[in-house]
Amino acid sequence: MTNIFIISAPSGSGKSTLVNEILFRVPGLEFSVSYTTRQPRGSEKSGREYYFSSREEFERMIAQDEFLEHADVFGNYYGTAKRFLREAQAKGEDLLLDIDVQGAGQIKQKLPEAVSIFILPPNRTELESRLRNRSLDSEQVIQRRLATAAREIENYAKYDYILVNDRLEESIELLRSILLAVRLQRSGAPISADEKAVIARAESCRLQNVQERLQPILASFAPAGAGNKS
Repeated sequence: MTNIFIISAPSGSGKSTLVNEILFRVPGLEFSVSYTTRQPRGSEKSGREYYFSSREEFERMIAQDEFLEHADVFGNYYGTAKRFLREAQAKGEDLLLDIDVQGAGQIKQKLPEAVSIFILPPNRTELESRLRNRSLDSEQVIQRRLATAAREIENYAKYDYILVNDRLEESIELLRSILLAVRLQRSGAPISADEKAVIARAESCRLQNVQERLQPILASFAPAGAGNKS
């Protein structure tokens, strides 16, 4: 059985770093590289960061039902091709998807057994700092990304697991535990004491177990004055 893991996060949350580390540390994972109609940036290469496609080619793929999910984001298409799931199944490996909240919703509708993980920054100030330190975007783009992040974060309750990425090494280990715990629980095999510890670490990231920690993070993204009405 191929497990499908969905990872979503606001831009600047450190998702790419976590995904790269987890692909290195967890065997048996296939990573789905998304298709997009946006232009490559910097040193990006087709087939590595994205498969860069013309709008006409992307729309042909939509018409032929070649996507698990797709969306128009700021005037560009992004999508996950079904072939990646078929290839993972043929290899007997699990599939890791790095997609936004729109795509995650589409995947969960089609494949409810998919496991969804939402990565949060520690707070809005830290997210803004990370976006500025990347030095990739104009002020207008940074503000747009922050506004988008606030909207995306409102969807946190739709995810199975929530991971606050404040300490990288700890976040990597928690993400690794989630993936391994799902495999263990679905395998039907006896679970050892060490494996129970892995499952316990994963359970600490379950939505119902992080509500208290989430409140100040969510509050930091609330519009100024929200909650102060008399």
